[in-house]
Amino acid sequence: MAKVILIVEDDPKSLMLVQDLLQVSGYKTIEAMDGEQGVELAKSKKPDLILMDIQMPKMDGLEATRILKADTTTRNITVLALTASAMKEDKEKILEIGCDGYITKPIDIKEFLKTVAEYLSG
Repeated sequence: MAKVILIVEDDPKSLMLVQDLLQVSGYKTIEAMDGEQGVELAKSKKPDLILMDIQMPKMDGLEATRILKADTTTRNITVLALTASAMKEDKEKILEIGCDGYITKPIDIKEFLKTVAEYLSG
């Protein structure tokens, strides 16, 4: 059975790219355009992995991840941050709030798929 990945991303181009890469690789995807919708979908669909954009309107990825990691029904879902911020302090902050890892944008297609596969198998 295909692994389900929730993509939380407000930029339509980035969302389409990630969605296409994952679907071509055999994953099933569900999508959310902001953190609030991402939290709702994570709770109702229980995906195998969440790819969380950090900078979004309404609720950012950090707040959405905090909520998911505080909830017993979603705390064990792996969350990977998708972020354009690759500064050391940003990475530390992302990991501190509960993300299990991060992928920097713009994404490197091979590295992206390798990272997703590693987190899903591990």
